[in-house]
Amino acid sequence: MESKKKNDKAIRDVNKLPKAQAVFLGLQHALAMFGATILVPILTGLHVSVALFTAGVGTWLFHFITKKKVPAYLGSSFAFIAPISLVVEQHGGIPAAQGGIIVAGLIYAIVAFIIYKVGPSLIKKIFPPVVTGPVIILIGTILAPTAIDMSTGSTLNVVVAIAALAGAVIAAVFAKGFFKLVPIIVGLVSGYIVAVIVGIVDFSPVANSAWIGLPEFTVPSFNVTAITMIAPVAIVSMVEHVGDVLAISETIGKGRELVTDPGIHRTMLGDGVATAVAGIFGGPPNTTYGENTGVLAITKVYDPVVMRIGATFAIAMALIPKFGGLIQTIPNPVIGGISFLLYGMIATIGIRTLVESQTDLKISRNLVIVATIIVLGLGGATLQLGRVEFSSLALAALAGVLLNLILPGGEEEFAKA
Repeated sequence: MESKKKNDKAIRDVNKLPKAQAVFLGLQHALAMFGATILVPILTGLHVSVALFTAGVGTWLFHFITKKKVPAYLGSSFAFIAPISLVVEQHGGIPAAQGGIIVAGLIYAIVAFIIYKVGPSLIKKIFPPVVTGPVIILIGTILAPTAIDMSTGSTLNVVVAIAALAGAVIAAVFAKGFFKLVPIIVGLVSGYIVAVIVGIVDFSPVANSAWIGLPEFTVPSFNVTAITMIAPVAIVSMVEHVGDVLAISETIGKGRELVTDPGIHRTMLGDGVATAVAGIFGGPPNTTYGENTGVLAITKVYDPVVMRIGATFAIAMALIPKFGGLIQTIPNPVIGGISFLLYGMIATIGIRTLVESQTDLKISRNLVIVATIIVLGLGGATLQLGRVEFSSLALAALAGVLLNLILPGGEEEFAKA
C-alpha cells in the first residue's frame, strides 16, 4: 500500500508542468550522466564530444524504437573499456574500434529478434524477482566505491561532497513545488558554490572552448581482430541491460510491465541500434544508465519526454563546446556527493523488488541464489573467456540465472514474475 501511495504522487505527464521546469528536469538527467559518459572516451582514447553526441542521438533512437514508453537514458558503456583501449592503442586505432562497436550493436539486434520470436515469457522465466532483486542491488552497490573515490582525497573534497549531498537531500525531503523535483540540480549548485569558495574549480575548460564546433567524427574500418575483441562483449552488456530495464520498470511502479510493453526485444534493439550508430560516428557503445534510474527514483518524474530533453542537452554539449566546457568545470567531489544518493537509490529499488514480490528467503533455493549473486558481485569476481571478460555484475547475474534454472522450485518464482 505504501508503494502505491508513493507512485500516486509521481508525475507521468510533464506537460502538466511549465515548459521551463521540464527543461530543467531534462538538464538534470544530462548532468547526472555527464561524468560517467565522458570518462569512457577519456579512458579509451575516443573523443569526448563524439561520446556526448552519440549518447544524445542514441537516447533519441532508443525512445523511437521503444514507442517512447521507457524513461531510459543511454550513455557510454563501461563494459567495453578494456577491449576498445587495446584496439585503439594496438590494432588499428579509433576506426577499427568503430567497426567492432558496430558489430556489437548488430549482435544486440540479433538477440532482440530471437527474444521477439520466443516471447517475453522467456525473460520472465530467466529473470524472476529472486534474480533481478539482488542484481539491481548490485547495480547500485558496485557503483558505490566510485562515489567514495570522487568525494575523498582531501578535506576540501569531503566538504564539497557533503555540501552537494546536503543540498540534494534537503531539496528531496523538505523542498516544496518545483525544487522538490530537481534535487540533483540543487545539490550540484550548492556543491559547486562551495567548491568555488574553497578554490577547487578549474575554469580553463570554458576559456579554452569555442562557442560552436562539430565533434571530431571519424570513419569506421572493419578489422577482424578488432571485431573479435570488441563485439563479443555485447553478451556481457546485454545481461546488464536486462537488469537496468527491470530496475527502471520497478522504479516507475510498473513492476515488470516494460518486459512486455514495449517489450525487452524493443529495449534491446534500441540499445543495439544506438550502439551501432555510435560506432558509425566514432563514439563508445551505449547502454542504459543507472545514474538516471537513480534520478527517476528520487524525483518521481517518470515521463520519458524528460529523458529526450536531457538527450538534446547532451547533443548541445557536443555542438557547443563552451557549454560542455562549463559542465566539465564541475569538480569530482560535487558529482561524488550527488552519487551517494543516486547509487543508494538504485540499491533500495532492488530491495523493494524482493520485498514486493514476497520472495521468501527462508526457502533454501532462494537464499542460495541471492547469497551467490551478492557475494560474486560485491567480491569483484570476474571471468575471462578468451578475449571476453565478464564483469562481476554480469558474472553474478549469470550465476543467478543458472541457479534459478537448475535448482528445483523455480516454478513458484516464475508465477510471481
